[in-house]
Amino acid sequence: MYVRSVNGRNAAWFRGVQATHEGHVLADGVEKDVEFVDVSDDQDHIDAAYRSKYARYRTIVPSILKPETRTATLRLVPRD
Repeated sequence: MYVRSVNGRNAAWFRGVQATHEGHVLADGVEKDVEFVDVSDDQDHIDAAYRSKYARYRTIVPSILKPETRTATLRLVPRD
């Protein structure tokens, strides 16, 4: 699972995650402790997933795909 900060790396929640690199998420009824890992590789597949998921919200898709938003992409890795 991936998340992006639409407000970039300066958003309060993003700065908090960068300080600890860990958190707890609830998604689709599943709760997990996770590690937040910076994504520096090719993000075209992530962009495509956001375009597909949010296609009906045409006004927000551009903000999700901005360069400064893409630099605030994190991969959530479940912790055991």
